[in-house]
Amino acid sequence: MQRGSDRLNVHRDDEMKHELKGLLRSGHPTRVEEWHDPEPAADDDPEVWSGPVGGLGSPASLERTRLELARHLSRHAFPAQPGELARALRRSNAPGTLIDAVAGLPHQDRYENLQQLAEALVGGE
Repeated sequence: MQRGSDRLNVHRDDEMKHELKGLLRSGHPTRVEEWHDPEPAADDDPEVWSGPVGGLGSPASLERTRLELARHLSRHAFPAQPGELARALRRSNAPGTLIDAVAGLPHQDRYENLQQLAEALVGGE
């Protein structure tokens, strides 16, 4: 007789093996009731990833744009011109739409901080 720290008896162990057999063979949940299955992961990526930066100049789009820029640019990147900022965004693997929007700003402009850059992006559309 085996003794140890087993919490389950032999019968319950066999029941669990039988319950898991379908799951292990199929590779997906086999329950009939959907409420037993875990929910899929939420797609909570910001809108900047899938669409244009900003939109209609609303305060919410300014905030979203500023947040997305802050994810990829540190304050050490400023003051800078759009070309320098676009290179910094490429190095930090920023979304292409964001890089293109920054690169499309007038080349002679110089931005002292993130707020100025976000306002130029949202106001320029």
